[in-house]
Amino acid sequence: MWNGYDCRTVTSFGAQKCGIEKTREKMVGRGVLLDIPRMLGEQYLPDGFAITNEMLDRAERHFDVEIRRGDYLLVRTGQIEAMLAAETWDGYSGGDAPGLAFQTLDWLQKKQVAAIATDTWGAEVRPNEGDEANQPWHWISIPIMGLTVGEIFHLGELAKDCAEDKRYEFMFVAPALPVTGAVGSPVNPLAIK
Repeated sequence: MWNGYDCRTVTSFGAQKCGIEKTREKMVGRGVLLDIPRMLGEQYLPDGFAITNEMLDRAERHFDVEIRRGDYLLVRTGQIEAMLAAETWDGYSGGDAPGLAFQTLDWLQKKQVAAIATDTWGAEVRPNEGDEANQPWHWISIPIMGLTVGEIFHLGELAKDCAEDKRYEFMFVAPALPVTGAVGSPVNPLAIK
C-alpha cells in the first residue's frame, strides 16, 4: 500500500484504498526510452548489471532527451532479446537479471517520473545489491514513493524505431484494467510517435 495507508488495508477482498481502478484513465503522457545496452554498444546487458544514476544521466545526454516530471520512463536492458536469442526463459522470472540499482530511487524521486517500466521481470538488479532484504528497490518505490512500476515490457521494437529516427520520446498510453481493489494489472502499452 502507498500514500501513507497501512498495508493491512489490502486483504483477500482487495485493496480498500488506492486500487488499480483509480488509474484507468490516467496512464497517458510523455514517454521516454533510455536504451542502456545501445548506449554501451551492446545488444543486451549481462545478468547482475546494475544501472546507476550516472548511467541514467549519461543516457539522457546520449539520447538527447531530458526526463521531466510526469514522464513515463522506459528503461531497456535487452533481457527479453537475450532470452529469445538463447531460446529459453529459464531464470527470467526470479533469476539473476540486469536492472536498476537501489540508488536510482533517489534519481527517480528527484525527476518525479509518473512511472517506470523495464523489460525485466522485476525492474531492479538481481542478485540484489545487499542481503538485508529481498527486492529492496520495490520496498521503497511502490509503498513509500507511490511509483507505478511496469515489468516485462518488450522494448526491442521500440528501441529499433527510436534508433532509426533518433527520437527517444513519444506519447505513451498504458491504462490498467479497472479491476476494483486490484493492486496491479496487465496493460497493453502503446508508444505513439
